Amino acid sequence: MDDPFTLVEACRHLGLLYLRKGDLAEAVSVLERGHRLCQAWNIPTWLHGVASFLGYAYVVSGRLADGLPILEQFQQAVLMGMGSRDYLTQPIIYLSEAYGLANRDEDAIRLANQALDFSRRHKRPTHEAWALRALGEIASHHNPPDTEEAEAFYRQAMVLADELGMRPLVAHCHNGLGKLCGHVGKREDAREHFATAATMYREMGMRFWAEQVEVNRL
Repeated sequence: MDDPFTLVEACRHLGLLYLRKGDLAEAVSVLERGHRLCQAWNIPTWLHGVASFLGYAYVVSGRLADGLPILEQFQQAVLMGMGSRDYLTQPIIYLSEAYGLANRDEDAIRLANQALDFSRRHKRPTHEAWALRALGEIASHHNPPDTEEAEAFYRQAMVLADELGMRPLVAHCHNGLGKLCGHVGKREDAREHFATAATMYREMGMRFWAEQVEVNRL
């Protein structure tokens, strides 16, 4: 029926599903379509929601230079009151991860802690779990890794995610712990975490992430 709101909402949710699975080419394609529709039909509020997923899809795809400005634009839009604060936390976590990849550790930590505080104040445990995992990722990528802090954040995220039935996030935490244990020479622990992550990814049809585990094992 060519209804703009229905089409944009479908693109947003389908794009997020592809993104969670790791089907990145499909995620980018669907989210770019939703982004174009928002611009063509002048739906600025929904534009920012679609753009945050698109920016993160670019980042995960290795296109940091494309994704980071989009995520920063979303943050500015929210701060200026142009977007809904209901969608604030997850995109801020995405931006935090992007800053970590760009070696902007102070910005990454600041935003991840903001997301964690916001999610706890507003009782959003799913976002809290993602923020904890982001803090684990940041600590694990320090040079040298902040092993104890990273492990604590990963385990907190994993416990909460397990309670909430967030199996993809549980698998991501095992993968992160595997990489962390590998860095510090705990080879047996690393093998166990990688094996658990790979099994979970395969069970959920998350082939891209299962392949990443094999890369991390090398």
